[in-house]
Amino acid sequence: KDTSLLDHPSFPRILTLVLLLELAFAAWVFLVWHSHTTEMATATGLHAAHFLADWAVMMVAMMFPAAALMILAFYKAQAVRHADEAFGSTWVFVTAYLLMWAGAGMAAYAGVLIAESAAIHTTLGPVVAAQFGAAILLIAGVYQFTPLKEKCLSECRTPIDMTTWHHDTAGSFRMGLLHGVYCLGCNWLLFAALFPLGMTIGAMAVITLVILAEKTLPWPTSASYTAGVVLVLYGAVLIASPLLTMH
Repeated sequence: KDTSLLDHPSFPRILTLVLLLELAFAAWVFLVWHSHTTEMATATGLHAAHFLADWAVMMVAMMFPAAALMILAFYKAQAVRHADEAFGSTWVFVTAYLLMWAGAGMAAYAGVLIAESAAIHTTLGPVVAAQFGAAILLIAGVYQFTPLKEKCLSECRTPIDMTTWHHDTAGSFRMGLLHGVYCLGCNWLLFAALFPLGMTIGAMAVITLVILAEKTLPWPTSASYTAGVVLVLYGAVLIASPLLTMH
């Protein structure tokens, strides 16, 4: 059998891209299928392992499309130094990146439990609860305009040699963790906004498109600011008219 394709220098890089996209597609299929059962936004009675498994699938679905360019850039940089180790090193990088997001999932789970416990043990009515969710949206929108957001976004875009976390002497796992830190700093409030939006497939798709635009379009600031304006306006409207969130 002709193995020229398998022996081609670009094959591992193409395989990496295919695997990333296939994993993202499979994760989206699972989320759509799973959306009518467990709602991630309501963690009462939901085991931490179950929540974190759903969170991990959501991260793969939402982050792999946007992170693919940086992951491929990492592979290319590794291939220049150690062509025979580039594929394995790249997936070590991806694993560390996902572990950082898994840690964020633990924090999200704790936050949901605290919020639901507070709602149960206090007399806060649905109006106040709706306004609290709207405030999260408003804060997420304001964050889009901050220097910290801009700094973290610059660390999540190619070219890879312009980032501060990529070093020839650093290990793949360490660089994956650092990239995850900056990616988390860039997007954590966008993911927090999913909770008041109900963790719906539609909301996830919109946030995914925002993240993809920020990381791939030649004008990332415009994409960030546009999303920020929408979140601020929507949050402000819901704070002023919380009954819009009630059915």
